[in-house]
Amino acid sequence: MSEEARRNDGDNEGPLEEELEESFDAVVTEGGERLHRTVRTVLITGLFGGLEVALGVMAYLAVLDETGSHLLAGLAFGIGLVAIYLAHGELFTEDFLMPIAAIVARNGTPAQLAKLWVGTLLANLLGGWFVMWLIAHAFPQWLEVLSESAHHFVYAPLDLQSICLAVLGGSTMTLLTRMQQGTESDVARIIAAMAAGFLLAGLQLFHSVLDSLLIFGAIHAGADVSYRDWIEWFGYTVLFNIIGGVVLVTALRLVRTKELVKSERDQNSE
Repeated sequence: MSEEARRNDGDNEGPLEEELEESFDAVVTEGGERLHRTVRTVLITGLFGGLEVALGVMAYLAVLDETGSHLLAGLAFGIGLVAIYLAHGELFTEDFLMPIAAIVARNGTPAQLAKLWVGTLLANLLGGWFVMWLIAHAFPQWLEVLSESAHHFVYAPLDLQSICLAVLGGSTMTLLTRMQQGTESDVARIIAAMAAGFLLAGLQLFHSVLDSLLIFGAIHAGADVSYRDWIEWFGYTVLFNIIGGVVLVTALRLVRTKELVKSERDQNSE
């Protein structure tokens, strides 16, 4: 965004504070970069994201097996989100706020968003599936906790509670992206990742990637869970993850910055 546009839309002389303008610029810039990635880059980044979040799942299972506490295990799962941040991997649900903001600002297209979403999600699942095979065979003593964790998701009825858990799962991860874009402090970003991990795994929210890895681990370990069970759960979970991230966080953020969005659209049109 140009300095003139910045003066017109904020810098403490307009309706928006300077910090919000800087954050908006960072969101649109990063979103545009993600949208313009090649298919190869999307797949590799998503594959790393699946590998890294699986480390958090491994920590989650270790603590859950020892303590039986989902809240303590949720704290351990935050390791996976920290690994994604530090190693620059990417989860599917991280791609709601920034790419959509870039599209609204006319710095990308819906076709590019579809490529990013599909490629990242498939790569997340593939990377996570492989690491969960390793984990299931490296720690056979975790069969019981894997089975119980998988049953919690695949046997949940498609009712209001399940829908709300999936909506909260998507919005929590998108809010994490928003928080990390709102600060330049690595320490603050790591704390945000740990907090999001605690909420996501500790409260057993429905998350299309994280919980798929738990289900994959149960299948690899020989639990009475099938890929059909996973697909039936996954179908509605990914839909309501998107709704939670896009409606509860992304749309409200764009409404909050509508003046900046208009200025960015006008500039890109020119």
